[in-house]
Amino acid sequence: MKTGVDHPPSSAQRPGKPSRRRAAETAPPPPEEMSSPAQRRARALLGVFFVLLALYTLQSFLPALLWGCVFAIACWPLYRHAEQRWGHSNWIPALFTLFVALIFLIPMSYLAVKTAEEAQGALHWLDSVRHEGVPAPPWLGDLPFLQTTIANAWEKYLADPQQLNQIFHSLDTGGHRVAVTKQVTSLILRRSTLFLFSILTLFFLLRDGASIIARLITVSERTFGQRGEIIARQIIFSIHGTIAGLVFVGLGEGFVMGVVYAFAGTPQPILFSFLTGVAAMIPFLALPTVMVAALLVLIQGKMVAACLIIAIGCLVIFIADHFVRPVIIGGTIRMPFLWVLLGILGGVESWGLLGLFLGPAIMAALHMLWRMWSNTETVSAPRRKNEMAS
Repeated sequence: MKTGVDHPPSSAQRPGKPSRRRAAETAPPPPEEMSSPAQRRARALLGVFFVLLALYTLQSFLPALLWGCVFAIACWPLYRHAEQRWGHSNWIPALFTLFVALIFLIPMSYLAVKTAEEAQGALHWLDSVRHEGVPAPPWLGDLPFLQTTIANAWEKYLADPQQLNQIFHSLDTGGHRVAVTKQVTSLILRRSTLFLFSILTLFFLLRDGASIIARLITVSERTFGQRGEIIARQIIFSIHGTIAGLVFVGLGEGFVMGVVYAFAGTPQPILFSFLTGVAAMIPFLALPTVMVAALLVLIQGKMVAACLIIAIGCLVIFIADHFVRPVIIGGTIRMPFLWVLLGILGGVESWGLLGLFLGPAIMAALHMLWRMWSNTETVSAPRRKNEMAS
């Protein structure tokens, strides 16, 4: 029966316009589903080829890029907190980048000024040594053993100006000085360039960090599944733990030894405190710096003060390397400290100072893979409040 009102045909009945379900059924599959396995393998090989080509092209700047990534991972929790409070803008990553740059530039500038002052003093000392020799210190007479032997050797090689001039003449050549000057200048320029690129990398990683992390998570899930993100988080936590266990603990050792140096009358106690803190970032490397400071105090005739520096230095280094660092680093990434120590020492030997962070990160990823392959239960990375992707 017709009511007199013509209803428009439904979407399923309209001629020329199929329904959404029928359109979805008849739509062509995505290009990746249409491609053959050979084409997918070819695309994968092409992607690997261009990745390797990019790494070869950027090989000189890879350390700078990796340093920028380390700085970004270290700053990311605080940066996200600042961004959530004040909103996304360009001045927040600029301020963080400036702060990180000043952390390095201020101590290095101070170190350069003090080194120049000490070098000038050393030149005056060498000039006086060429004419007068090095007089025997009074503490030689207080040695409990080998007193005569050491005194005779000192008089023969150090107290005689002619003998010292022969030694200096054999070592001091014009060509050698020019070569050393060129090497030092080239090294300074290269390090400055790499540091500039590291700072630029840090700025762009902070500014575009959220989108970069989202894309990395997508790539990780497509390539490795959920466990790829777990390994990535383990690497990030290892860098955080390494910064806390190496950098902060090392700076704490330098501060404590700086107080000891000032109390014992060490020349340039602030400079030696800074050098001890930097050296203490690598396990067991702070002891030579402590020994040099004690030797300078011993040359001044303060044997008790020199022994005090050595005793307190050994105690501080022992406590930091055997108790504090294993708890901080191992507790952060749930990894035996032996793995961490091997990663630190092997990383420093292979990558230089950058290996302080890359070595433990590599060992953390390897340890996580070992746990995944050896356990039947699901392995999950430790989670914090301040995660990389928060």
